[in-house]
Amino acid sequence: MKKRIKQIIILEIVSLICCISVLAKQHNNTVKYTVIPDSQETDLSKSIKRGEEIYTDFCMQCHLPDGKGTPKVFPPLAGSDWLTNKREKSIHSIKYGLNGPITVNGETYNSAMTSLGLEDEEIADVMNYIMNSWGNKQSKMVTVEEVKAVQR
Repeated sequence: MKKRIKQIIILEIVSLICCISVLAKQHNNTVKYTVIPDSQETDLSKSIKRGEEIYTDFCMQCHLPDGKGTPKVFPPLAGSDWLTNKREKSIHSIKYGLNGPITVNGETYNSAMTSLGLEDEEIADVMNYIMNSWGNKQSKMVTVEEVKAVQR
């Protein structure tokens, strides 16, 4: 058990170093956002805005600012077939963590993702953000009720 914990810690440190390296290279790239006047904001756009903050605080260090992940270490969220085709499993992985191999866009990833300790509303918001960013587009909003219904 201690050996597995040490392996996870080492993997996290290595991935953090990789992420910092990628972020340094991407420093000159800019991301453009469309500003929606408050009077025109929908529930989805408000959720996406809140989800962006959660993503920045909890997810960006592994999945990167552009959602492309770290090759062979952390899967991409941008254009992710796993994210869009396995909606409930995606919610489950944020809510409870994820262990074991998954295949995203034909590439196998076998890194551990710990539970982030987010509330159901925060999970819905970050799901709405990632499912509507970097070319992803979902017409059905993830709701708090949908997140609550996902059990272990």
